[in-house]
Amino acid sequence: MSSASSGSVLLAMSVPSFWHCGRTIRKYSLFTILCCLPAAAMAIWNWGLPALRVMALSVAACVVVEALCEKIMGRQIEVDDFTAVYAGLIFAFLLPADAPWWLVVLGAVICITLGKMAFGGLGANPVSTPLVGWAVLAVSFPIFMDPNAMQLGTNFIDPLVRLKFFGAASADSTPLLDLILGKQINGLGAGQVLGLFVGGSFLCATGTVRWQISLGFFIGVAALAAFFHMSDPAHNASAFFHLCTGSVMLGGFFMATEMGTTPLRPLPMFLYGLTGGLLAMVIRKYGVWIDGVPFAILLANMLTPYLDMIRPRPFGGSRQ
Repeated sequence: MSSASSGSVLLAMSVPSFWHCGRTIRKYSLFTILCCLPAAAMAIWNWGLPALRVMALSVAACVVVEALCEKIMGRQIEVDDFTAVYAGLIFAFLLPADAPWWLVVLGAVICITLGKMAFGGLGANPVSTPLVGWAVLAVSFPIFMDPNAMQLGTNFIDPLVRLKFFGAASADSTPLLDLILGKQINGLGAGQVLGLFVGGSFLCATGTVRWQISLGFFIGVAALAAFFHMSDPAHNASAFFHLCTGSVMLGGFFMATEMGTTPLRPLPMFLYGLTGGLLAMVIRKYGVWIDGVPFAILLANMLTPYLDMIRPRPFGGSRQ
């Protein structure tokens, strides 16, 4: 007699989630990489083959280092999910186009080992993987990470340096079209405003990343920049200037939205992005760093567990 006929029913249970939307980490990574291509193409157009060299070396180093880490940790090698490729590309976007090869490789090693695998791998890292490598190099090798010091053979100018040391009038002399087209001294991909906006907007429109984060980030930057500008126009540039300089577009669309480092619900997401944008402007205004976006996002990442404590109101009743 079977167990079912004897009155005892056996139920097979599985862990959630029980529905699958068809998305995978691999598809997510490939789609985000695809949306980075307009900025990558603009970087090659503006900076030439050195930019391609840095991007290719960074991506290759990240993939190799992740495979070695997974091998050492006794895990299945899963570099075919392309998360290491994406991390390497975003990290390269923050580097000068003329960055030396050893700096690129060292940064890639730090990104994957300290920024990702040390915490257990994908989804376990509390802060953005590329920003860990950038922060270590920015503190350890400030000259080599300074685009103004490394990219001397160019006619482009650094608008944030002009604003910081010469005032808003000097910064406003830079044509806005040049800023949008990436004709500014910056990280090789961080300054490609048009390409980043096109790719990032597509990510938000398709739901690949949450628009609440990007919107909150840009509102934070624009609102505080507008306040500073209204209070002292001689020393503070407009909100549009700040949105088109530094790594604001890269941060708002690609770095602040990195999966695993963001809150899980709409309101915490918006507050997370807003906090990052406000911190970026505070660092720009009062800090020693010309572009405060990377450090602002790192700080916002660490606030994610606290923002996740903001619970939604239960449906059909009031919170106790």
